[in-house]
Amino acid sequence: MASATADLDAVLATQQLTEFLSVVADRPDGPAAQYAAVDCAARALHADVAVLLIDDGVAAAVGLDAGDVPAYALGEVAAGRRSTLDVAGVPHAVTFATIGGGAAGLLVLGRRGETPFTVEEVTLLRGMARVLELSLNSLQMFESERRYAEENDRLLDSLQQRQLLFEKLTEIQRAIARRHPLDRIFEIVTTAARDLLGSDMSSLNLINRDDPTTGGVAAASGVPSEFVSRMQRTPLAAGGASGLAILGDELVMVEDYAVSPIALPAMTRAQLRSVMSTPVHENGRPVGSLTVGMFSGPRDWDKPSQEMLKAFAEHVSLALTDARTLEAMNQAFLDSLTGLPSRALFQTRLEDTLAGEDEGMAVLFIDLDRFKIVNDSLGHTAGDHLLMGVADRIRASLREGDTAARLGGDEFAVLLPGLSSADDAEPVAVRLLEQLRAPFDLNGSEAYVSASIGVAYSRPGEHSAQELLVDADLAMYQAKKHGKDKFELFEPAMRAEFQATIDLEADLRRAVVRHEFELRYQPIVHLTTGDITGVEALIRWQHPTRGVVPPADFIPLAEETGLIVPIGEWVLREATQRVSEWNKRRPGRPLTVSVNISAVQLEQCVLPQVVQSALDASGLPADRLILELTESLLVDHRTATLRRLEAIKALGVRLAIDDFGTGYSSLAYLRRFPVDIIKIDKSFVDDVVDEPTAAALTHGIIQLGRALQLSTIAEGIEHAGQLSSLAGGNCELGQGYYFAEPLTQSALDDLLFPVHVPGECE
Repeated sequence: MASATADLDAVLATQQLTEFLSVVADRPDGPAAQYAAVDCAARALHADVAVLLIDDGVAAAVGLDAGDVPAYALGEVAAGRRSTLDVAGVPHAVTFATIGGGAAGLLVLGRRGETPFTVEEVTLLRGMARVLELSLNSLQMFESERRYAEENDRLLDSLQQRQLLFEKLTEIQRAIARRHPLDRIFEIVTTAARDLLGSDMSSLNLINRDDPTTGGVAAASGVPSEFVSRMQRTPLAAGGASGLAILGDELVMVEDYAVSPIALPAMTRAQLRSVMSTPVHENGRPVGSLTVGMFSGPRDWDKPSQEMLKAFAEHVSLALTDARTLEAMNQAFLDSLTGLPSRALFQTRLEDTLAGEDEGMAVLFIDLDRFKIVNDSLGHTAGDHLLMGVADRIRASLREGDTAARLGGDEFAVLLPGLSSADDAEPVAVRLLEQLRAPFDLNGSEAYVSASIGVAYSRPGEHSAQELLVDADLAMYQAKKHGKDKFELFEPAMRAEFQATIDLEADLRRAVVRHEFELRYQPIVHLTTGDITGVEALIRWQHPTRGVVPPADFIPLAEETGLIVPIGEWVLREATQRVSEWNKRRPGRPLTVSVNISAVQLEQCVLPQVVQSALDASGLPADRLILELTESLLVDHRTATLRRLEAIKALGVRLAIDDFGTGYSSLAYLRRFPVDIIKIDKSFVDDVVDEPTAAALTHGIIQLGRALQLSTIAEGIEHAGQLSSLAGGNCELGQGYYFAEPLTQSALDDLLFPVHVPGECE
């Protein structure tokens, strides 16, 4: 909220400075410009009094008569010895800005009360003083020449030149105030500098923003085109008079260029005879130089010529500062990729709507469902084009007066004012979902995405902007949980659920530090012999107050927060260590251990090294470790996913597809991925006895596995009928409560190594 307010203040300050520049530039003489400046500054900063002192005299005043101005007290203000001032017996907080140049002076503003002016207001006042200084210096130059010409008709030509200078500087100021393109302003400056100084050429050089050690020609008049193209990325130290003016931050004059040690060979060949260059500044720092030169012969650059070139350079500085301010404003308030309003501007508009709207309004929080897959598979350039296409479709789906914004990444928001109820937002949400389902053409490739949308509604005075955005975000999260590609209306219960999730996340982070997790081991049995061939390691969270928290309640949150990475690594190391110890004590074929791997873990490029490290630490042979993957993980895979699986497979580890048959079962990925085992989902096993269709599908999966030389494990076997059907269908392995529930380490230890009691019947 604070950043949005600061950005809004920056916009207002820019607008006020632009208005001030325009007001002063339009005044024909000094007194008119002085009064207009004082009046405009007072209005912009909401001041009750404003005074302009020039050479210790009152030049203009607003809010009090010139005769009532306490000149001595104002001098105390300028000296920093006081920050308040009594005007007609009323205390005023005051601030000031100095005016340099030939018309040296002071611009003082006062406001009733003792609350000081803000830093932003003082900065704005200093900017206004700088603009006024440039304008007054130009006017003073013109006035001085005019008075002198009245005494001596021979200076008429000089007067006319000064008049032209004033007109050109005014033209430049107006171009800046009207936000003409920078290259157009640069063209005006270089042409005017060449014409009014009577030179043969002029050029404007600017430092390259991506490499401040080099510079290039931004605009030129009378300079050979081949030289301009050659000087685009020239080191400043090799930039002749122009580069020297930037590096030294001072005016550089060369009266006889042919014998100068800083002469550029290309310009010497072009017969440049004389040159003068002065720095151009941005926020007090040299960022370029303005240069004029002669081809016709050497020239003595007199004082008036120097001052004239500096005046043009000052106006280039003013144009650059204004353009950079506008650029910063656009970066803060407009998304550079899509052109939509940014989060800061959206929140500002939302606050304004909440404060001034008589009717209700809705906020739609939009999150793309499959953007990451498209971005990773087709590349970031395609991802950028997709985001631009999404922005265009969102714009096309809205009414006039609605606001769309990009909040960041693949998140967007829409503000719908003037609604009588939340139901009025539903047609817009439906329209957006339909528009975003259509394919996007990304450089000849078709890409599909969908969106999850949360809708939050408010009447005036019910919510703050931040609360409404949070509510819409919570509703969007609910839409994702319920299957994506849909919208959800916010309900207050979502807040309670969100708070519960926040609390659970805090507990989960503490659990990682406090080692509150433990493993259960469910035996995997050979269905024909009844032998235990392996175990599946299943994590449990032993919470100090909640008790045992099942995986379904915390694994999705662990994946969302990234905590699954350290948790998963602990599971892998603990499980391999424990099974390795059992195998050392157990005769016959060693047990396997199955460990589930999430999509988040598989995104970690170091996963193969983590697996190898766990095997090395435990001493477990690689072929005794089975990593279980979900079908959806394989379907939504990236190229890097396949490479990572192949690297793990190269270690000798086996891979299994968990819950096979519940998702996107496909022969294509069974062929593409280095899979060893299919685990048949419990939902098939449940009905394998009573439902002929389920039995046929289950036996079909078993036969598919045999045809592809894959082992099959049936999950969730709970009674003898299921065991008989599966074994009769040639299913090799199984697990479930019929054999054993997930057991603690000690319970499985007892199962694997029963204690023989002497005298017991055998």
